Amino acid sequence: MRNPPALKLPRPLRDIIVEMDYEIRLYMDQLAPQAVVQMPLHSAPVRAIYVISGGLRLGSGGATATLGANSAWHNRGAVRAGAGHLTTLALRWELAGPGEPDAPLAGDGVTSTRLLSARLALDPAQPYLLRCDRVDFPPGGEALLHTHAGGGIRCLLFGAIEIETKGKRTPYGPLASWFEAGPDPVYAAASKTEPTAFARVMILPRSLLGKSSIAYVNAEDVAKPRSQQYQVFIDVAVELPPNPNE
Repeated sequence: MRNPPALKLPRPLRDIIVEMDYEIRLYMDQLAPQAVVQMPLHSAPVRAIYVISGGLRLGSGGATATLGANSAWHNRGAVRAGAGHLTTLALRWELAGPGEPDAPLAGDGVTSTRLLSARLALDPAQPYLLRCDRVDFPPGGEALLHTHAGGGIRCLLFGAIEIETKGKRTPYGPLASWFEAGPDPVYAAASKTEPTAFARVMILPRSLLGKSSIAYVNAEDVAKPRSQQYQVFIDVAVELPPNPNE
């Protein structure tokens, strides 16, 4: 008697199962002057830290870095972070596998809040990069209707912005955060009266290393001048966190 053939999932269903296995998280960490904290290895294999104000001394293995305001650092693994002589406010993005525990920092003089988390549809068989950058708008600036090649979380640094996507327009103020999946068209309108900027981390196909991830929806917008300016801090190939379900 023949054994029944092995059950094979249709390709689209296999992709759906795999692509819901990762989560991007954004934390806001505040360290009092001279406070020191350890970020453990298990909290996230992939991490980016952006300093809003103050400064940090960072160490991971044999690597060290000193960050001032408006600078960022990427690492994989445990990190020891220490504030300088000023109170430090930092944003921390972590890319985690399914079931990974929450990773707020804890210690004397340390306050840590998870601002936002979102699922990312990533294929572990494909190569990816992590990009951390800052986008600045002059008063009245806008980002015309566009998509991105990957998802990520943004956090407004100052000013005000309205994000329109999926038929809904949402306003954001300083230190508010939002997620953009990538393929969903987005229109952004910055404050008409003051400069506006946000920091973001996106997980993108590695083929975009050193290249823009934006695509404009309307052909007539491609040649129009851009009001937004970009400052890229991190653009680095990363390996996805291990999947404990595999």
